[in-house]
This record gives sequence, C-alpha cells and structure tokens, in this order.
Amino acid sequence: MSDSLDRYTKINLLKEAVLKKLCEVLDKSSNNKGWRKLGEIVGNDKRYKVSSDDVEMCSLKVLQLEGSPSHMLLMLMGERGCTVAHLNDYLQTLGNSEALDCLKPPVLQILIQPQSVALLSGHNLRLSCHAVAKGPVEYQWFKAKEEVPNSSCPDLVISPVHPQNAGFYICRANCGEAFEFSQWAQVDVLNFTSAHKQSLQSLEGSAKVVIQPQPQQLNIGETLQLECGAVGRPIPQYQWYRNRVRVSNATKRKLVISQVMQEHHGSYSCEIRIGTDRLWTAEVDVVIGPSGLFLNSVPEQLCASDKVALLIGNLSYQNHPQLKAPMVDVHDLTNLLRQLNFKVVSLLDLTESEMRNAVDEFLLLLHKGVYGLLYYAGHGYENYGNSFMVPVDAPNPYHSANCLCVQSILRLMQEKETGLNVFLLDMCRKRNIHDDSTPNIVLRVTANIVFGYATCQDAEAFELSSTGFTNGVFVKFLKKRLLDDEKITVVLDRVAEDMGQFVATKGKQALEIRSSLSERRALTDPILPNESADLVHDHSQQWAKAHELPESMCLDFDCGARIKLGFAAEFSNVLVIYTHIVKKPEDMSFCQAHVTDFSQDLDVDPKEMNRETPEETGIYLLSSSLPQHCLYTRISSLQKLKEELHFTVCLQGTFITMEDDPIHWTKSIKIGKPLIARLDLHRTVRRNSCLQTCLMPHSPSVSPCHSPGPEHHGHLHCSSHQVLDHNRLSPLLQYDSYEHLQGACALGGGGESYYENMSLSCHEPGYDSSSRLSGSPGRASIPIEATEDIAELQTVFINSLQLQDQ
Repeated sequence: MSDSLDRYTKINLLKEAVLKKLCEVLDKSSNNKGWRKLGEIVGNDKRYKVSSDDVEMCSLKVLQLEGSPSHMLLMLMGERGCTVAHLNDYLQTLGNSEALDCLKPPVLQILIQPQSVALLSGHNLRLSCHAVAKGPVEYQWFKAKEEVPNSSCPDLVISPVHPQNAGFYICRANCGEAFEFSQWAQVDVLNFTSAHKQSLQSLEGSAKVVIQPQPQQLNIGETLQLECGAVGRPIPQYQWYRNRVRVSNATKRKLVISQVMQEHHGSYSCEIRIGTDRLWTAEVDVVIGPSGLFLNSVPEQLCASDKVALLIGNLSYQNHPQLKAPMVDVHDLTNLLRQLNFKVVSLLDLTESEMRNAVDEFLLLLHKGVYGLLYYAGHGYENYGNSFMVPVDAPNPYHSANCLCVQSILRLMQEKETGLNVFLLDMCRKRNIHDDSTPNIVLRVTANIVFGYATCQDAEAFELSSTGFTNGVFVKFLKKRLLDDEKITVVLDRVAEDMGQFVATKGKQALEIRSSLSERRALTDPILPNESADLVHDHSQQWAKAHELPESMCLDFDCGARIKLGFAAEFSNVLVIYTHIVKKPEDMSFCQAHVTDFSQDLDVDPKEMNRETPEETGIYLLSSSLPQHCLYTRISSLQKLKEELHFTVCLQGTFITMEDDPIHWTKSIKIGKPLIARLDLHRTVRRNSCLQTCLMPHSPSVSPCHSPGPEHHGHLHCSSHQVLDHNRLSPLLQYDSYEHLQGACALGGGGESYYENMSLSCHEPGYDSSSRLSGSPGRASIPIEATEDIAELQTVFINSLQLQDQ
C-alpha cells in the first residue's frame, strides 16, 4: 500500500498490527499526551463530533479485561470519517512523537504474501513473497522451523514437488536489521500411490477434484475408508455427507469409520470448498452386509511392477520442414504420466544415433511386469505393417535404414517380459513406395500390446497451427482422457470418439487402435514391485541418474553482491538456467548477472540467452513455474554434451560515483553432466540389440531401395507448379479463432514426411495423386485392415492384433 493511499485511509481500517501498537502508546501515555487529551482535540474540531460523553464511554473500557480506551476512541473517529492524514495532524498537535512514529511507513513491508495450495505430486510448487524497503531486501524460506536450503529468493520453487514437501512454509524478509515474517502457507501434496483405484480427471483450471471416492462392500465390523482430494488455492476444506446429510466430525480428505455397522450403509459424497469455489465429489454407495458376505467379492487388483515412459518429440528437422506441436505434446503428456507415477524420459530433437541410444536406455529400465509406454511425435511413415520414426538428421531423401522401426522396439520389450506395452504414435502412416525393404520381425504372441495410432493406415496426422503453441489433434483429445481410471483400450476408444466429433479433421484423420490386450490393464494401475526388489532399485537409480538437476547455488562477488544461480528442467534434455540478484551493495546503482561461455558441444544462440522473460529465450511451457525477476537462458540438446557443462557467470555493476564506468566480475562454474547428458546418448551406436534389429544402411538384410528425389516434394502443386496458398482453404477448415490445420504426413514417395496443408483433398489439374493417396480422401479417413499385398507380408502376430474400427 502506497504512502498516498495510507493518508486517505480511514483509521478504523488500519492494519491490525499498526492499530494495536498505536493504542498501546496512547493508553500508556501521560494525560497531556494520551488518548483523553486526543479526544478533547478531536472534539474541538467539530468535524467528527466526538463529545465528552463519548470520551467518558471510552474510559469505561479500562474496566474490561484487555480493554483499550484508545482503541474505542480511534474506532469512533474512523467510523465518522477520520483519515490517517487527519489523525497525523491531531497527534502533532498532541505532541506525541512516539504515536506519530506508529503511522510512519515501515522500514520493511511485505506486499505479496505466500498463499496456501494443494497440488499433485509431480507438479511444480511455487510460493511467492515480495517485500519493499529503502535498501536491498534479503529473503530466507523456512519449512516449519528449518531453513529450506538455497531458498534466498522471493520465489520458492520446488520442481517437481513430492509428498515429503508437504507442510507449512514461511518467509523471512530483512533489510539491514529490520525484518518481517510472511504469513504461513500450507502446502498439501496429493499422491497416487494408494492401493485402491482412483478416478482421475483432467487437470485444467485452478480448482479440481482429482481423487474420487470409490464404492465399497464391507462386512459388519470392518473398517470403512473413503478418500477424496482436490487441488487449488487456497487449501481445500472438506465435509463428508451420508445420504446427503452432513456427517459430524468428518472434515478431512479421508473418512475412516472403524467397526462399521448396518447403520453406516448408504450413499457417501464430499463437499469441497476452495475459496469461493464449491465442488462435489461423485456419490458412491457403501454396502454393509453380515460378516463373511463379501469375503470373495473384491476382484484381484492388477498391478505394475513399475511404470516407465519414453517420450520423443522431433520438430527441428535439418533437411525437412520443421514442426511445432511435438514440443507441446511431449510436455503435456509428461505432466500427465508423472501423475500416474510413470518414470518419464522426455526428449526433443534426436538424431538417429541419439534415438537408438535413447531406446537402448529405455529398455534398460524394463523388466518383468513393468508397464512400458513409448510416445513419438514427428515425421514418420508405415511400410508393410511396420512403422518408422524419422530422426531430425534424416537425409533427403531417406529410407528405412535411416529411421527406427517401432515393431523392432516392441520385440525387444517383449524380451523383457513387460506387463503392458503401449505405443502412441503421433505421426503419418503414408506408405513409402520407394522403400522396398521388408523387415522380417518375428514377434512373440503376448496378450499385452496396445497400439494407438494418431491416424489410420495410409493417412496423415494433423497439428493445429495458430499464433501460439498448441497441441496436435491426437494429444488435444488424448490429454483429456489419459487420467481416466479405465482399461487403456477403453480410454483410446473414447479419444477416438472425441476426435470423430472434431469438425476440422472429420473425414481426414481418425484414431486407429490395434490391441491384443486380454486383461483390464489401465495406466492408473498401482505399482507393486515384484520379488526383484534389488533390480527395481537399480532401475530406479538408472532413471534418477538422467533427471538429476544441479543444486541451486549462491555466488558472492568481491564487490559485495550476491546472486542466486538456479536450474530447472523443461524436458529431460532441456535445461533452464536463471540468475537472480539476492544482495546489491547500497553504493551500486545498477547490478546484473548473466551467463556466457558455454561448452562448444552445445549450440547456444547468444541472442536467446539472459533474457528478462522466459518466453524471450524460448521457454514457453515452464514460464509459470519459474521465479520472477531473473535473467533466463534455455540450454537444449543436452544429449550432445560430451564433457562436463561449464560456463561463466558475469556480474556487471555500476557504482553511483562512477555511473559511466561499468565494472565486471566473473566466476567459472562447473555443474557436471545435468539431466540426460549423464547417459552419453551422443556416443557411437553400440552393436546392441536395438541396432541389430533396426535395419542399418548396407546391411545384408536390406534390399537395395530407391528413395524419392526432390521431385516428390510434398506441397500440392497446381499445373503451373505454384504451391497452393493454405490461407485460401475452404471456410470449413477455419475454426477456433484464426486456427487452421496442417497435416503431418509421410509422403507417398517416402522421401519426406512433414506437415502439409489440409488442402490435400483438393486435387488440382496436373497433380498426380496416385503416389500420395490410396483411394479417395474418404477411404483414407476410415480405419481399415492392410491391403492384400501388404497383408501377405505382415507377420502372423501383427495380423492377430485386434483392429478396432471407430
């Protein structure tokens, strides 16, 4: 609150701490400088009509326990319009300097208080405290009574947050000897590790119910446990109901009733209040029966021994058109899968060798009973029932020897005896007619495979193109369903139904599901480690190795300045570095710290370093979780780092006595190999199983093939060879405020896979569509089995996978 606003504030609206201190001073002051004399001065003014009777009534307050005549007098004055400015004049007339000091602006004032919050494990926690003072302000965060290490910034960021981070936090701000403590902020972290099923909902918005209670069948004498949970600010308040009648003393997330009786039978729900929001959980039935009635009624719970996901998004192609959606898609799916307790490795822009090595590392995390999930977004194509992912360094033209075969990866996953294998392929499935290689991949017959193709056979997949960053069509609908507590094929069925209602791609893109899954396995299944506990531990350590962030550090410079150097992970191979001035000498008029001189292994553009906002340096997806008032630098492609990451922190300062002569100080920093750099994905591809299975150039098993040349470039051409303008699409394809569609397709010629305009269905004169589309556009949008010539080359097991037509 500014000084000018304070002067016109009514005194009954003063902050409680200020009012309390002022009353204490006036109550203890002598008669000629105390509250009674103040009442006489105000009474003589006639503006606020404080009579002698009012003063006498105030005097009676001394008879009450902790009564204050001054407090009553000031309340009367405030109710009658007296402002701080007028009170200041009266106190000057009174000559009470100590009382006047109470109205002076504090040396240090906290303007932004940290707010309590409930959030999911795996998300990013951010608490903010901001104070103003005449000099530099220093901060220190505490959890209960313990200092939080490396927390000397206005923003406390914990990324990602875990259940052990729950608790009460407070921040101390100090300027010299003056200090103030913020209000307490409670942090509640919800975790999805309980053994019973939860029905999870998509998280979009501030206040959401994320854990729903589950129906139960109990015998008399057993214990009833119902649980719900919500996220948002402030901390949710809970109240349970039975048959829509409030249950007494039931105001926690978990409702526990021991020794249930028949009277506890009924329908239960919980009311959740988050600030002004009022939410309700689902209403569930609790059935109480005689002892032994429900002894065998609960079906056996399916479990995973672990959950591991590899997410790859290729967008910055060297020899092919670049994409946009994969970065957003991988980021969103990473956050969702973490909520389901998946160990997620998320990578952007991998070369062929890096992709092969990444798959190799992914396979190391798999063992018996693990749920393995592979998501790929980028250019791709499909030949003879085999899907190929295109690396960012694929030549133009390319063929299967330059790409990774998904079915080869599946075969290697089967060797690990995984409990569930899920492939979500967000790419085109056009046939590469110039690639004549026919991989002979023999798969085992296992009832645990699910393929979710973003589009059907011989068709394109599309991304939404707009002024900002947005999802591709597949993930746009997948992220709304991924947390549903349903069999994975049911989840994909619903995604397919949602996509089918999307006007922009209706008739052009349809989700295709191939599955051999015989059990009701869901991505929400709990994790129950099997007997190989040591193996699980080793694999967990292997995953953690690729996700270790450098610890934040404070750097002290000889000039007396202190800066904080912080780190955050946007993806497994993208590091964010930020610098913040913690302490600045009083005689320094300007102070700024930036990072420079990065390892030559990394291609860092100096123009995109040390920016004042995250967005300026390309950090679009993590900006809301980063501390404010910093300089930000985004380091991508960490997988290329061959040595330890070292750089220089440069502090630039200008002193008041030397305004035109800035001075520089530097410190060299080494932080080892952060995140995925520890796994050395840059290394030469080893002769491992992945390499031997995926066809390589000049391998004896590879037939000579001819990839298309530049004449097969994928834009639709008019007879005059002019590229069609996608801005002239039909009105049907314009939607959602200026958004239009671009298709991701592997060209029929196979040499180039990229996102082309939705105008592909418009056949201009002189354009030969025979190499692009198999049949009419209508046929291409319908999930179909492989054509006869392809079916003859597919393995028996590929054909045995159930194709679910949408």
